[in-house]
Amino acid sequence: MNASNRVFYLCLALLGGTYVVLIVAMLVADLRYTAPGNLLEALASPEIRYAIRLSLVSCTITTLLALWVAVPLGYLLARTSFPGKAAVDTILDVPIVLPPLVIGLSLLILFQTGIGASIEHYLRFTFAVPGVILAQFMVSAAFAVRTMRVTFEQLSPRTEQVARTLGCSRHQAFWRVVLPEARPGLLTAATLAWARALGEFGPILVFAGATRMRTEVLPTTVFLELSVGRIEAAIAVSLLMIAAAAVVLVLTRLFGLRGTGLI
Repeated sequence: MNASNRVFYLCLALLGGTYVVLIVAMLVADLRYTAPGNLLEALASPEIRYAIRLSLVSCTITTLLALWVAVPLGYLLARTSFPGKAAVDTILDVPIVLPPLVIGLSLLILFQTGIGASIEHYLRFTFAVPGVILAQFMVSAAFAVRTMRVTFEQLSPRTEQVARTLGCSRHQAFWRVVLPEARPGLLTAATLAWARALGEFGPILVFAGATRMRTEVLPTTVFLELSVGRIEAAIAVSLLMIAAAAVVLVLTRLFGLRGTGLI
């Protein structure tokens, strides 16, 4: 490598490396600010234990719901053409680009309408646990749909066509051939949806609230602990979320769906 190339790559490394150093510095600062005792104290709190349980349950349910819509939508967008496809594709990206608080406010307004009020008559969403799941779902599903679309686009349609020539219906070919081939993307979509649900804050705060022992999840726990000046507890909960995010990233790399633009 000549001197000109070395200078060029060194400049790129210096410019891009500042962001990497900033991320590492934030993580190190969190670790240095708290002590193992603070983490144990946080885990001993009934409120934080409740937030952990609700986060695990709500994120898991959200992930299942996200996959429930992401698989059919991803397949339709990847393999078919239909009127309004571009509009549907654009609409599905709206939850990704909208400010989180706007999503929460929009959900709140939706459930003030006649249809929303009718639904609430049978199942309460506003400032209730189902509202936590719905708020998480609104954003997580968009990431899952995007991932599944890329997954199906990367799969060759030839195997599905061969299965159909051998006597499989389209339904049978989808379940027996396409879905098994899409397993890495399915697992990637699930991990991304779960991680996105875990980190959701704005829509939950606006639509479901942050009531202790009721609608409190880990991101709102950080907010509540900060609001009362318990910075050590907030950092301890943040470290739990960082650890969960690290596990998700490792799993995503292992399952490895390259080209999604998300990993």
